[in-house]
Amino acid sequence: MTDTIAPPDMALPDDDLVPVERGRNLKRFLRNRPALIGATLMLVLLFCAIFAPLMYPYPEDVADAVHFDRMLQPPSWDYWMGTDETGRDVLTRVLAGAKLSLAMGGIVIAMAVVIGVPVGLVAGYYGGKIEAVLMRITDVFSSIPALVLALAISVVLGSSFANAILALGLVWWRVFARLAHGQTLSLKSENYVTAARQMGASDLRIMFREILPNMASPLLVAASLDAGAVILIGTSISFLGAGASPPTAEWGLMVAGGRHYLPGAWWPSLFPGLAIFVTVMSLNLIGDGLRDLFAGD
Repeated sequence: MTDTIAPPDMALPDDDLVPVERGRNLKRFLRNRPALIGATLMLVLLFCAIFAPLMYPYPEDVADAVHFDRMLQPPSWDYWMGTDETGRDVLTRVLAGAKLSLAMGGIVIAMAVVIGVPVGLVAGYYGGKIEAVLMRITDVFSSIPALVLALAISVVLGSSFANAILALGLVWWRVFARLAHGQTLSLKSENYVTAARQMGASDLRIMFREILPNMASPLLVAASLDAGAVILIGTSISFLGAGASPPTAEWGLMVAGGRHYLPGAWWPSLFPGLAIFVTVMSLNLIGDGLRDLFAGD
Protein backbone atom coordinates (compact mmCIF):
# COMPACT_ATOMS: atom_id res chain seq x y z
CA MET A 1 0.00 0.00 0.00
CA THR A 2 1.35 3.37 -0.97
CA ASP A 3 0.92 6.47 1.16
CA THR A 4 -1.39 9.11 -0.23
CA ILE A 5 0.21 12.52 -0.35
CA ALA A 6 -2.06 15.52 -0.63
CA PRO A 7 -1.18 17.69 -3.61
CA PRO A 8 -0.01 21.22 -2.83
CA ASP A 9 -3.18 22.79 -4.15
CA MET A 10 -5.20 21.10 -1.38
CA ALA A 11 -3.59 23.29 1.29
CA LEU A 12 -5.91 25.75 2.93
CA PRO A 13 -5.70 29.24 1.45
CA ASP A 14 -4.79 32.12 3.74
CA ASP A 15 -8.38 33.39 3.87
CA ASP A 16 -9.53 29.99 5.14
CA LEU A 17 -6.81 29.87 7.79
CA VAL A 18 -8.08 33.04 9.50
CA PRO A 19 -11.29 31.52 10.98
CA VAL A 20 -9.35 28.39 11.95
CA GLU A 21 -6.80 30.44 13.86
CA ARG A 22 -9.55 32.49 15.49
CA GLY A 23 -11.25 29.30 16.63
CA ARG A 24 -8.03 28.03 18.18
CA ASN A 25 -7.45 31.32 19.98
CA LEU A 26 -11.01 31.28 21.32
CA LYS A 27 -10.53 27.74 22.68
CA ARG A 28 -7.26 28.73 24.32
CA PHE A 29 -8.89 31.77 25.89
CA LEU A 30 -11.81 29.70 27.20
CA ARG A 31 -9.40 27.20 28.77
CA ASN A 32 -7.99 30.05 30.87
CA ARG A 33 -10.28 29.82 33.89
CA PRO A 34 -9.62 33.29 35.39
CA ALA A 35 -10.14 34.90 31.98
CA LEU A 36 -13.35 32.90 31.49
CA ILE A 37 -14.62 34.07 34.88
CA GLY A 38 -13.80 37.67 33.97
CA ALA A 39 -15.53 37.37 30.59
CA THR A 40 -18.62 35.83 32.22
CA LEU A 41 -18.82 38.60 34.81
CA MET A 42 -18.40 41.24 32.10
CA LEU A 43 -21.19 39.69 30.03
CA VAL A 44 -23.45 39.84 33.09
CA LEU A 45 -22.52 43.49 33.66
CA LEU A 46 -23.15 44.33 30.01
CA PHE A 47 -26.51 42.59 30.17
CA CYS A 48 -27.43 44.59 33.27
CA ALA A 49 -26.27 47.84 31.65
CA ILE A 50 -28.26 47.25 28.46
CA PHE A 51 -31.44 45.90 29.97
CA ALA A 52 -31.35 47.78 33.29
CA PRO A 53 -34.53 49.80 32.56
CA LEU A 54 -36.43 46.52 32.29
CA MET A 55 -34.95 45.22 35.55
CA TYR A 56 -35.44 48.17 37.90
CA PRO A 57 -37.44 47.09 40.98
CA TYR A 58 -38.32 50.75 41.63
CA PRO A 59 -37.81 52.82 38.44
CA GLU A 60 -38.64 56.12 40.14
CA ASP A 61 -35.58 55.70 42.41
CA VAL A 62 -33.13 56.21 39.55
CA ALA A 63 -33.56 59.99 39.85
CA ASP A 64 -34.25 62.23 42.85
CA ALA A 65 -37.17 60.43 44.48
CA VAL A 66 -37.58 60.86 48.24
CA HIS A 67 -39.31 58.30 50.49
CA PHE A 68 -39.23 59.38 54.12
CA ASP A 69 -41.00 56.22 55.25
CA ARG A 70 -38.21 53.87 54.10
CA MET A 71 -34.97 55.78 54.67
CA LEU A 72 -31.85 53.65 55.34
CA GLN A 73 -33.71 50.37 55.55
CA PRO A 74 -31.37 47.34 55.66
CA PRO A 75 -31.40 44.64 52.94
CA SER A 76 -34.65 42.66 52.93
CA TRP A 77 -36.93 40.76 50.56
CA ASP A 78 -38.47 44.05 49.46
CA TYR A 79 -35.15 45.86 49.07
CA TRP A 80 -32.39 43.35 48.31
CA MET A 81 -29.62 45.92 48.79
CA GLY A 82 -31.47 48.15 51.23
CA THR A 83 -32.32 51.81 50.76
CA ASP A 84 -30.20 54.95 50.92
CA GLU A 85 -30.48 58.17 52.91
CA THR A 86 -33.50 59.37 50.90
CA GLY A 87 -35.26 56.00 50.82
CA ARG A 88 -34.25 55.08 47.27
CA ASP A 89 -33.69 51.42 46.40
CA VAL A 90 -29.93 50.76 46.23
CA LEU A 91 -30.31 47.83 43.80
CA THR A 92 -32.14 50.02 41.30
CA ARG A 93 -29.42 52.65 41.46
CA VAL A 94 -26.60 50.10 41.20
CA LEU A 95 -28.18 48.73 38.02
CA ALA A 96 -28.51 52.26 36.64
CA GLY A 97 -24.89 53.01 37.48
CA ALA A 98 -23.63 50.03 35.46
CA LYS A 99 -24.44 51.77 32.18
CA LEU A 100 -22.66 54.96 33.26
CA SER A 101 -19.47 53.25 34.44
CA LEU A 102 -19.14 50.91 31.46
CA ALA A 103 -19.86 53.78 29.07
CA MET A 104 -17.17 55.83 30.79
CA GLY A 105 -14.61 53.05 30.40
CA GLY A 106 -15.45 52.49 26.72
CA ILE A 107 -15.55 56.17 25.72
CA VAL A 108 -12.34 57.11 27.53
CA ILE A 109 -10.38 54.18 26.06
CA ALA A 110 -11.70 55.03 22.58
CA MET A 111 -10.60 58.67 23.02
CA ALA A 112 -7.20 57.60 24.31
CA VAL A 113 -6.63 55.27 21.35
CA VAL A 114 -7.74 57.86 18.79
CA ILE A 115 -5.41 60.52 20.26
CA GLY A 116 -2.50 58.48 21.59
CA VAL A 117 -1.90 55.88 18.89
CA PRO A 118 -1.38 58.38 16.02
CA VAL A 119 0.95 60.41 18.25
CA GLY A 120 3.05 57.35 19.04
CA LEU A 121 3.00 56.16 15.42
CA VAL A 122 4.20 59.48 14.02
CA ALA A 123 6.87 59.90 16.71
CA GLY A 124 8.24 56.40 16.29
CA TYR A 125 8.11 56.38 12.49
CA TYR A 126 9.73 59.74 11.74
CA GLY A 127 12.06 60.03 14.72
CA GLY A 128 14.30 63.07 15.05
CA LYS A 129 12.85 66.38 16.15
CA ILE A 130 9.27 65.22 15.62
CA GLU A 131 9.84 62.31 18.00
CA ALA A 132 11.57 64.53 20.54
CA VAL A 133 8.75 67.11 20.63
CA LEU A 134 5.86 64.60 20.71
CA MET A 135 7.42 62.33 23.32
CA ARG A 136 8.47 65.23 25.56
CA ILE A 137 4.86 66.41 25.56
CA THR A 138 3.85 62.85 26.44
CA ASP A 139 6.43 62.80 29.24
CA VAL A 140 4.99 66.00 30.70
CA PHE A 141 1.54 64.41 30.91
CA SER A 142 3.05 61.17 32.25
CA SER A 143 4.87 62.99 35.07
CA ILE A 144 1.59 63.80 36.85
CA PRO A 145 -0.45 60.99 38.46
CA ALA A 146 -3.56 60.18 36.44
CA LEU A 147 -6.01 60.86 39.27
CA VAL A 148 -4.45 64.23 40.14
CA LEU A 149 -4.34 65.41 36.51
CA ALA A 150 -7.85 64.17 35.70
CA LEU A 151 -9.21 65.76 38.87
CA ALA A 152 -7.57 69.09 38.05
CA ILE A 153 -8.92 69.11 34.48
CA SER A 154 -12.38 68.10 35.68
CA VAL A 155 -12.43 70.93 38.24
CA VAL A 156 -11.38 73.46 35.59
CA LEU A 157 -14.02 72.24 33.12
CA GLY A 158 -16.74 72.04 35.78
CA SER A 159 -18.15 69.19 37.81
CA SER A 160 -20.20 66.92 35.57
CA PHE A 161 -20.12 63.34 34.35
CA ALA A 162 -19.40 64.41 30.75
CA ASN A 163 -16.51 66.62 31.84
CA ALA A 164 -15.08 63.77 33.92
CA ILE A 165 -15.05 61.58 30.80
CA LEU A 166 -13.39 64.35 28.79
CA ALA A 167 -10.79 64.89 31.51
CA LEU A 168 -9.92 61.19 31.62
CA GLY A 169 -9.66 61.06 27.84
CA LEU A 170 -7.21 63.98 27.89
CA VAL A 171 -5.17 62.13 30.50
CA TRP A 172 -5.20 58.55 29.21
CA TRP A 173 -3.91 59.14 25.67
CA ARG A 174 -0.37 59.19 27.03
CA VAL A 175 -0.51 55.46 27.84
CA PHE A 176 -1.31 54.51 24.27
CA ALA A 177 1.11 57.07 22.82
CA ARG A 178 4.02 55.48 24.68
CA LEU A 179 2.87 51.97 23.76
CA ALA A 180 2.42 52.82 20.08
CA HIS A 181 5.78 54.60 20.05
CA GLY A 182 7.62 51.58 21.38
CA GLN A 183 5.85 49.19 19.03
CA THR A 184 6.55 51.43 16.03
CA LEU A 185 10.27 51.57 16.82
CA SER A 186 10.28 47.76 16.89
CA LEU A 187 8.18 47.19 13.77
CA LYS A 188 9.38 49.86 11.35
CA SER A 189 12.55 47.89 10.56
CA GLU A 190 10.66 44.71 9.64
CA ASN A 191 11.03 43.31 6.12
CA TYR A 192 7.41 43.91 5.14
CA VAL A 193 7.74 47.61 6.03
CA THR A 194 10.92 47.88 3.98
CA ALA A 195 9.23 46.12 1.06
CA ALA A 196 6.23 48.45 1.21
CA ARG A 197 8.55 51.49 1.24
CA GLN A 198 10.47 50.18 -1.77
CA MET A 199 7.21 49.63 -3.64
CA GLY A 200 6.42 53.32 -3.25
CA ALA A 201 3.83 53.15 -0.48
CA SER A 202 3.19 56.47 1.25
CA ASP A 203 4.17 57.07 4.85
CA LEU A 204 0.52 57.15 5.94
CA ARG A 205 -0.15 53.82 4.26
CA ILE A 206 2.91 52.23 5.86
CA MET A 207 1.97 53.53 9.31
CA PHE A 208 -1.73 52.69 9.25
CA ARG A 209 -1.83 49.68 6.91
CA GLU A 210 1.43 47.91 7.70
CA ILE A 211 2.57 48.89 11.21
CA LEU A 212 -0.69 49.59 13.05
CA PRO A 213 -2.39 46.19 12.41
CA ASN A 214 0.69 44.42 13.76
CA MET A 215 0.47 46.20 17.10
CA ALA A 216 -3.21 45.35 17.56
CA SER A 217 -2.51 42.62 20.14
CA PRO A 218 -0.65 44.78 22.72
CA LEU A 219 -3.13 47.62 22.14
CA LEU A 220 -6.05 45.27 22.86
CA VAL A 221 -4.41 43.99 26.04
CA ALA A 222 -3.69 47.54 27.21
CA ALA A 223 -7.25 48.62 26.44
CA SER A 224 -8.69 45.73 28.50
CA LEU A 225 -6.44 46.38 31.48
CA ASP A 226 -6.73 50.17 31.38
CA ALA A 227 -10.53 50.16 31.09
CA GLY A 228 -10.70 48.94 34.68
CA ALA A 229 -8.29 51.65 35.84
CA VAL A 230 -10.35 54.27 33.99
CA ILE A 231 -13.54 53.18 35.76
CA LEU A 232 -11.78 53.15 39.12
CA ILE A 233 -10.38 56.67 38.68
CA GLY A 234 -13.64 57.93 37.15
CA THR A 235 -15.63 56.77 40.17
CA SER A 236 -12.95 58.29 42.43
CA ILE A 237 -13.44 61.66 40.74
CA SER A 238 -17.18 61.45 41.40
CA PHE A 239 -16.47 60.36 44.99
CA LEU A 240 -14.36 63.49 45.47
CA GLY A 241 -17.15 65.70 44.12
CA ALA A 242 -15.64 66.68 40.75
CA GLY A 243 -17.52 64.20 38.57
CA ALA A 244 -21.18 63.26 38.42
CA SER A 245 -23.51 65.36 40.55
CA PRO A 246 -26.61 64.28 42.50
CA PRO A 247 -29.05 62.73 41.87
CA THR A 248 -27.13 60.79 39.18
CA ALA A 249 -26.97 57.08 39.96
CA GLU A 250 -23.18 56.84 39.66
CA TRP A 251 -21.30 54.29 41.73
CA GLY A 252 -18.62 56.64 43.10
CA LEU A 253 -21.24 59.22 44.01
CA MET A 254 -23.31 56.54 45.75
CA VAL A 255 -20.32 55.44 47.83
CA ALA A 256 -19.67 59.07 48.78
CA GLY A 257 -23.29 59.62 49.80
CA GLY A 258 -23.41 56.49 51.94
CA ARG A 259 -20.13 57.03 53.79
CA HIS A 260 -21.76 59.54 56.14
CA TYR A 261 -23.88 56.75 57.65
CA LEU A 262 -21.12 54.24 58.31
CA PRO A 263 -20.75 51.95 60.17
CA GLY A 264 -24.40 51.64 61.16
CA ALA A 265 -25.88 51.79 57.66
CA TRP A 266 -23.20 50.00 55.62
CA TRP A 267 -25.28 48.95 52.61
CA PRO A 268 -25.55 52.28 50.69
CA SER A 269 -21.76 52.30 50.28
CA LEU A 270 -20.97 48.58 50.27
CA PHE A 271 -23.00 47.47 47.24
CA PRO A 272 -21.88 50.18 44.77
CA GLY A 273 -18.35 49.61 46.04
CA LEU A 274 -18.71 45.89 45.29
CA ALA A 275 -19.99 46.76 41.83
CA ILE A 276 -16.83 48.81 41.19
CA PHE A 277 -14.67 45.96 42.50
CA VAL A 278 -16.34 43.30 40.34
CA THR A 279 -16.16 45.46 37.21
CA VAL A 280 -12.49 46.32 37.62
CA MET A 281 -11.59 42.74 38.53
CA SER A 282 -13.41 41.26 35.53
CA LEU A 283 -11.64 43.66 33.13
CA ASN A 284 -8.27 42.83 34.68
CA LEU A 285 -8.93 39.09 34.37
CA ILE A 286 -9.87 39.54 30.71
CA GLY A 287 -6.74 41.61 30.09
CA ASP A 288 -4.52 39.02 31.77
CA GLY A 289 -6.14 36.29 29.69
CA LEU A 290 -5.57 38.19 26.46
CA ARG A 291 -1.96 38.87 27.42
CA ASP A 292 -1.34 35.16 28.06
CA LEU A 293 -3.09 34.30 24.79
CA PHE A 294 -1.01 36.62 22.65
CA ALA A 295 2.19 35.75 24.51
CA GLY A 296 1.68 32.13 23.46
CA ASP A 297 1.41 32.95 19.76
